[in-house]
Amino acid sequence: MNVALGGTFDPIHDGHRALFERAFELGDVTVGLTSDELAPKTRHDQRHVRPYSERKANLGDELAALAVDYDREWEVRELTEPTGIATESQFDALVVSPETETGGRRINEIREERGHDPLEIEVVPHVYADDGDIISSTRIVKGEIDEHGNLTPERAGRENIS
Repeated sequence: MNVALGGTFDPIHDGHRALFERAFELGDVTVGLTSDELAPKTRHDQRHVRPYSERKANLGDELAALAVDYDREWEVRELTEPTGIATESQFDALVVSPETETGGRRINEIREERGHDPLEIEVVPHVYADDGDIISSTRIVKGEIDEHGNLTPERAGRENIS
């Protein structure tokens, strides 16, 4: 099975790792990583996003380790539009979070318009931090939690650069 997923992944956290693990359970994985131009347009908040090259290097480290564990192939491709790579015919499944499930349904509409089979949409539940709220990159950047959801009240957040 060829599996797609996408995002900004800055910084990578245990919620992202749950998405990656589910993708590798299903098959070979292609991750669409938002371009520097697209990344700020996909954010609900105004915060600094590290450059594509840095995000891609960190993502590659995460995916390489999982690929070995699951004996799967993987690649990272640049996303320049929100529906990205998943509208391409070679994919069988799309791994999403609860908040991106609607986008997955939109991708299937586009695929249908193009004459492609719909993707199996796999919704991976949120991963929660110690305080019971979801782990998110925004919370990590603000200094509230670390990548594993541990509370970090003593840690300063990342500078808010537009």
